[in-house]
Amino acid sequence: MFSTCSAYRTPICKAKRGGFKDTYPDDLLAVVLKAVLNVDNTRINPGEIGDIVVGTVLGPGSQRAIECRTAAFYAGFHETVPVRTVNQQCSSGLQAVADVAAAIKAGFYDIGIGVGLESMSVNSMDWEGQVNPKVNEVQEAQDCLLPMGITSENAESHRRAAAATTSGKFKDEIVPVPTKEKKVVISVDDGIRPGTTASGLAKLKPVFRKDGTTTAGNSGQVSDGAGAVLLMRRDVAMKKRLPILGVFRSFAAAVGVDPAVMGVGPAVAIPAAVKYAGLQIDDIDLFELNEVSGTGPIMNGGAIALGHPLGATGARCIATLLNEMKRRGKDCRFGVVTMCIGSGMGAAAVFEWGDSVDQLSNARHH
Repeated sequence: MFSTCSAYRTPICKAKRGGFKDTYPDDLLAVVLKAVLNVDNTRINPGEIGDIVVGTVLGPGSQRAIECRTAAFYAGFHETVPVRTVNQQCSSGLQAVADVAAAIKAGFYDIGIGVGLESMSVNSMDWEGQVNPKVNEVQEAQDCLLPMGITSENAESHRRAAAATTSGKFKDEIVPVPTKEKKVVISVDDGIRPGTTASGLAKLKPVFRKDGTTTAGNSGQVSDGAGAVLLMRRDVAMKKRLPILGVFRSFAAAVGVDPAVMGVGPAVAIPAAVKYAGLQIDDIDLFELNEVSGTGPIMNGGAIALGHPLGATGARCIATLLNEMKRRGKDCRFGVVTMCIGSGMGAAAVFEWGDSVDQLSNARHH
């Protein structure tokens, strides 16, 4: 059995014009790597980390891999600790955590860090080169190129995110980040618009289709940010007397769906992940669903208000879910992180509240 002992994220900032517009991606990554090593003020020896897996989407492969390696050195890791990247689009941060969990389960190492990183200020979503004309011969391939705004046609997200910020709900999961420009420290998400109203959103023009309903107000924001999750074998965590924030129970890796309706990915991934965990949907107390275009209800606001830094989102969602479960305590035993994925996929993972140490065979309803 393996546990998550800490999970942190940076604030999420608007790309090109937000707090991180002049911040290097490796500086964002270094901040969260440092943070997850300090568990309840007990610093984990960086030399004990078996692997650092970074979910990231837009950065050029070789360059981003080197940036992640340099970030590890900035954060104080020894040269013996390996670093690699993984790209599963919107679920990259979640995939990174799942890869670490799988490696621990396989016995490759005892402690690892799963990370998500994206700077959409530095790396844009532009297609490089020409699209293969063969794509027009296969409808499913053609649909892989559709933006989320077309496939899923909510002041509510902004209202919830603003309320969560005001009440301090994000305080325990956010690591303040000092920026190079005037040494300003960014400590809150800057994409939330507290004054957003349904009537105000109704006045915005559709951005993908003339007769559509997806506007700039109900689409996930282009953003910068990072998140990291420290995982280790439960017996190792207990020996070190570290708090257990949550237990990684199961993962449904990139379940495929029709690319034309990729927003339904979570509807397929969630049941699969829940089944793998030996549970039923009714056992799940909390869902953290990454909303990209107003696709579902979010407890403390989602990508529409907070932003959607592609590679970072999965790790950000885990930090949000686990800290919310900690706040709710014994009334919230099982939670799910889920998101849809570009080109027609979905991913989901089940977590158990840290203080629930009994085996699943004794879980509720079983």
